[in-house]
Amino acid sequence: MYQDIKDRTFNFGLRIINLSVKLPNNTAGYVLGKQILRSGASVGVPTYVGIEEAVAAFSKDDYIYKMSVALKEARETHYWLRLIDGSKMIERKRLEDLIIEAEEIKKILGAIVSKLRGKSKNQIKK
Repeated sequence: MYQDIKDRTFNFGLRIINLSVKLPNNTAGYVLGKQILRSGASVGVPTYVGIEEAVAAFSKDDYIYKMSVALKEARETHYWLRLIDGSKMIERKRLEDLIIEAEEIKKILGAIVSKLRGKSKNQIKK
């Protein structure tokens, strides 16, 4: 599962890069492109680093924190995608799969964070 989310967030970041260069060359396109590029490309960074650190036995709290950051970036990217869609800067057909992927990544990362927090709380109670 962890390799899957690492690959998905990396590929998602690449797709966001490709989307950002297709936005119009005007103020709105520049601002939205900069925002979505920053958040969309960042989704995979804490995911990759967090998973690698977990494998390398860094602290569970640090791992949970990194996964939470990835979830935050995924939520932000989903917002920017919806805003671009609503503004009609890009055809809906071009955004549809990206919006769906952003939703799925949010769900996966949310499940990972919830599961880790639950385990962490249970371990503290013992």
